[in-house]
Amino acid sequence: MANMTSSQSAAKVAAELASAAYDEVPALVDRYADDPRLQVQKARDRAIRRLEKERCEHLRVDAMYEAMVELGGDGVVLGVDEVGRGSVAGPLTVCAVCLPSEPRIWGLNDSKQLTPAKREMLAVRIAECARAIGMCHIPPARIDEVGMARALREAVAGAVKDTGLEPDCVLMDGNPLGAVPNERDVVKGDAKVACIAAASIVAKVTRDELMVELDAEYPGYHFAQSKGYASAEHIQAIKDHGLSPVHRVSFCGNFLETARLF
Repeated sequence: MANMTSSQSAAKVAAELASAAYDEVPALVDRYADDPRLQVQKARDRAIRRLEKERCEHLRVDAMYEAMVELGGDGVVLGVDEVGRGSVAGPLTVCAVCLPSEPRIWGLNDSKQLTPAKREMLAVRIAECARAIGMCHIPPARIDEVGMARALREAVAGAVKDTGLEPDCVLMDGNPLGAVPNERDVVKGDAKVACIAAASIVAKVTRDELMVELDAEYPGYHFAQSKGYASAEHIQAIKDHGLSPVHRVSFCGNFLETARLF
């Protein structure tokens, strides 16, 4: 039965409700249901709203793990995603991740839907939970040499190989590539499938860190901010300084030849 009034101060009860873990909230909400103090009841209402929000989030993430099993089967399943395909500088980066069904990594999502801080936190959690993580970076010179389509296939094959696993299924975000055996493609898979979302997060965090390092090596191109994409500041820097060794020459012709991209 719920207590009428706790012996703790209202401020302490409110703090307890605010800091409680997800699985602790239901019992606390029940415990303080009949506490008449306004501060306690407001804190309880906030805890109920937070609980409902987190329940919805758990259902969303549970569905991503269920999709991983439904699409990938019971064998060794890898999720694969890329970052940097549309960049004009820096590498094309592909990550492959093998995730167990448990423990769940709450907060998994398409990396583009997450803040940098959230991505970094999740990348650490993914590294702790993953059975294997593989990475492959294709440098700008290779992209210029073979084109993006082939570079992407090479990057996917390299990331899968880097896991050290022999996958029964490779779940990939996007359209068919034919890069590896047992490939299964999932449009918008980074928002639907747990292992693909994990790959998108690790790929993004890893490449962003590389671009910050390149910014220090080649100052003036705004790599830390633009991550190598064609921001207005980046385009102007190309016009002012020319191309650096980490630019994709085949992507940058318009910036050098005309005052505007289009």
